[in-house]
Amino acid sequence: MTMNLPHPPPVPADSPSDSEDDYMKMTFTDTPSSSTQSRAQPETSLQRRQRERRAAEIRGRVKSKAELAAEETAAREAVLSRSMLSDPKKSKGLAMMAKMGFTGGALGSKDTTTTTAASRVVEPIRVAVKDGREGIGLESERKRKLREAAEALGERSKRAKVDEDGYRERIRREREEARLERLVYAAQKVAEMMDEERTDGVVVGEERKKEGRNASSRPLRAIPVVWRGLIRAREEAERDRRMRHDLEQSLSRLPTYEDADEDEDDKRALGREKGAATAAAAWTMYVTAEDLDEEDAELDEFNALPAGDKLRRLVEYLRGEHRYCFWCKFAYPDAAMDGCPGLSEEDHD
Repeated sequence: MTMNLPHPPPVPADSPSDSEDDYMKMTFTDTPSSSTQSRAQPETSLQRRQRERRAAEIRGRVKSKAELAAEETAAREAVLSRSMLSDPKKSKGLAMMAKMGFTGGALGSKDTTTTTAASRVVEPIRVAVKDGREGIGLESERKRKLREAAEALGERSKRAKVDEDGYRERIRREREEARLERLVYAAQKVAEMMDEERTDGVVVGEERKKEGRNASSRPLRAIPVVWRGLIRAREEAERDRRMRHDLEQSLSRLPTYEDADEDEDDKRALGREKGAATAAAAWTMYVTAEDLDEEDAELDEFNALPAGDKLRRLVEYLRGEHRYCFWCKFAYPDAAMDGCPGLSEEDHD
């Protein structure tokens, strides 16, 4: 009896046999073989003792207070950051509430007329750790004081800003007022000159200036109010100057004293030279206005006006009386004043 045994598969012609090594197709893997691993050098006793000593040093090292406090803080924060409603098994209170039917959400009445959604507490109140030894309300008092100090600082900074802006505005107004006052004085001088030329003529006016302006003084009320204040201030200044001069002369020497040994230089210095009587007569020739010491309500009212209003009245007076534009610096031949841009300074810019 013969048995039919399965034949092994034919070996391809190009495949090498098991006994032959195909050196052309040799591959090298990165993973070491078991024989290589078994041939790795074992840890020596010296290396083991060093490793154990390092581990013992790490375990036996005493931590500092800062490290202990940091670990304590980290552990506490980790516990406090975890919700108490997350796991009933780890919270006895939540487990008791779950047995009574609590399924989550906010506690309290669901009546929306008395409570709002924002006022209903969903999470348990967080634990606030107090590290200091101060009283319970001291922290709130400190916060209140800091808040008040910050508000006071903000108010002071706002006030300082307002004061700075107000200061700049005040300086600007004062400078503008001083400029207008200078223009008022210049316009009064022009009005005085043109009125004097129209009244007495240029030659007569010059002669009066040479021989003394107030030789035949007229009342101040006869002068137009727009430039009356200029004449009044000039009269008062001249009167005060003469009074001081007379007082100084009376204190320096006696007018009746005569010294035979005085030379010409001394007499000239003391005012006793020839012609002194003429000079004294010319000095006493000055006569102030008859109503200089009287009150002038019209002038006081004009002086109380702002500088801009006084300047406007002076410009209108010059245009109406003399057909003269203060801004153009020109006297026009007729009242129409053709060619003048306008009445104000802005019109002539």
